[in-house]
Parts: sequence; structure tokens; C-alpha cells
Amino acid sequence: MEFINLALILIGFVALAIYLKKPKTNAASQFEEKDSRILVLEKEVTEKNTTISNLQKDLQIAAAKTQNFEQIKHEKTQNDERLKLVELERNSLKSENIAYQKAEEGRQKEVSKSIESALTLQKSLENEKARLNDERVQEKADSFEKMKQKWSDHERDVQTHLQLICKNNVITYISQEEFPHPRNKPDSSIEIMDQLVVFDAKSPANDDLSNFPKYIKNQTENLKKYAKHANVKNDLFLVIPSNTLDVINQFHYNVGDYNVYIITKDALEPIVLSLKKIEEYEFADKLSPEDRDNVCRIIGKFAHTTKRRIQVDEFFAREFLDTLTKAGSQLPTDILKNVIKFESAEKLNPPMEKRNKKILTKDLKEQVDKLEKEMEIREIPKISAPNKL
Repeated sequence: MEFINLALILIGFVALAIYLKKPKTNAASQFEEKDSRILVLEKEVTEKNTTISNLQKDLQIAAAKTQNFEQIKHEKTQNDERLKLVELERNSLKSENIAYQKAEEGRQKEVSKSIESALTLQKSLENEKARLNDERVQEKADSFEKMKQKWSDHERDVQTHLQLICKNNVITYISQEEFPHPRNKPDSSIEIMDQLVVFDAKSPANDDLSNFPKYIKNQTENLKKYAKHANVKNDLFLVIPSNTLDVINQFHYNVGDYNVYIITKDALEPIVLSLKKIEEYEFADKLSPEDRDNVCRIIGKFAHTTKRRIQVDEFFAREFLDTLTKAGSQLPTDILKNVIKFESAEKLNPPMEKRNKKILTKDLKEQVDKLEKEMEIREIPKISAPNKL
């Protein structure tokens, strides 16, 4: 607005200077000239006013643009500051991203190493498992071969053991060839008071023990061919391998006119000795009722002890096998390897049986007394046995 006022003042001064420079004429021409000049001036003033108006508009537009420019400049400043913050944040994120990438690369390397280690360990475990499996298969095969060998040697072992018992106790042993009845000949028999006591060895035909009980039952019926003879005692014995006890559930068969007892080689000696006890009497009919009861009681005690021994041996055999199975599957591999090494280094040497050396009851009693003292020292409770002969 001040610019407009200044422009009007300048225009007035210019008009006055022009008027003063004009030569003075007569009054009429002066007035005409003045009027004409006024018109021109008015026209110029109008044009100037228009120009001034346009300039005012331009100034307003310029002022508006200036204000808008200041706002844009302020916004630009804010945007620049924001851009700086964004750049800082971007740089920070970029640094974090680089750090994460490095960490991820390290983690990937660790994972790759872990996977490689796991694969190596898995392969090692699979190889160890295969080795242990092969060893178990081989052990099972070796055990089965030993078992088959033991079964194949069972008849000869029973004959040899029974011969040794008869020799040590002055009992007549009757071999298969010496059996008096030609058509039916058992593996072994002994002579007690002019009667033949038959001991027939039986073993499985193959590794399938499921049919062995049925086979034994059939064999008890086949023993009739021996029991029908008058000089053969009606108590007959089938001798089976000790490692087949777990499949046998019946150890006595009453087959009409005779009885069959299922025993192992370990039970031969107590049974033979109990039968020999009867031979001490010249005639059975001369025994007093008390002596008869004593004889029956002793034989019954031997029979019960034999069966009980078989049951206990079978129980502990299962427990030991179960413990060995758990040791093989539950022990850590390194400990199991050391156990196998120590096991291989161990060796048990049970007392050897000598033919000319008798097993005296007195020596056995001393050993039992010594064992009882050891149990007392170690505070191991004894199993009470209230029913004694």
C-alpha cells in the first residue's frame, strides 16, 4: 500500500513539473490545454490505478506465494530433519541387518557343524548298533550251537555221570547193551535190590522247545515197554537237559501201573543215593512201620529238594538272563564296552570232580557251617526251615 501512495506522489510531481515548464499563453488556450492535459492525466491516472491494482494483485499473489514458500520452506526443513532421522534409522537398521546376517551366517555354520556332528554320531550309533546286533546274533548263534552240542552230548553225559555215581557208591550200573530185555533197551539203568531202575536221557530234537513238553509226555507213555517187565521198578526217570527246565511245567506223571519223574543230571546223585538207602535192608517186608516211614520220608525229602532245586535254578536263571538283557540295553555304550572287557578277562574255575575222591558229608557240613558264619558276619538273614526230618 505504501508503494502505491509513493507512486501517486511521483505522478503528481511529474505533472506539476510539466505544467510549470509550459510557456504562458492566453487564458482560453491554457484552459483547453489544461483540460486536455487533465484528461490525459486522468486517463494516465486511471491506467496507473489499473496498473497499481494489478500490481497490488501481483503483490498479494506474491505475498501469498511468499507465505506458501515459507510454509514449504518450513515443511522442507521438517522433511529434511525427518529425512536425516530416517537415514540415521536406515543406517542403524542396515548395521543391525549386517550384524544379523553375520550372526545368521555364524549360526548357519554352527548348525551345519551340528548337523554334520549329528550325522556322524548317528552313523556311528548305527554302526555300533549294527555291531552290537551282529554280536548278539553271533552270541545267540554261538549259544544255540553250544546248546545243540550240549543236547547232542546229553545222553553220553548222563551215562558217564551215572556210571561215576555208581562207581563211587558201589552200585551196579547196567549199560544199554547189558540190559536183560533185548527188544527194549533204555540208555542207562541201575540195579537196586534185584530191581532195575531205568534212567532214560531225553533232549530236544531242534531249537523249537514249544513241542518239548508234549514230546516228554509222549515219552512217559512209551516207558511202558520197560515198566511191563517184572524186574523193572515201576518208578522210572526221564533225564532232561537243565536248560530246558523253563518250558517244562510238569515233573511227575502217574501213568497207570508206573510213575515217571522228570529230572536233570544234577538230581541223579541224590535220587540214586536215596534208592540205595533201601538196599541197606535185606528185605523190604522186614521193615518196621517206623523204618518204612523214615525211608519214605527221606525219599520224599530228596524228591522235594530236587524239584525245589530245579525251581530255584530256573528262577535265578531267568533273573540272571533278565539282568544281562537290561545291562546290554540300558548301560551307556562306553560302560558296556568296559564291562565286556572285564567280563572277557574273568574266568570261573569251579572245583573239579575227581573219580577217586569221595565227596564226604562231613566236609560238606563244614563248608555249610563256614558259610553260615560268613552270613552272620555280613548280617545276611537265613531262610528259616521249620519242617525238618
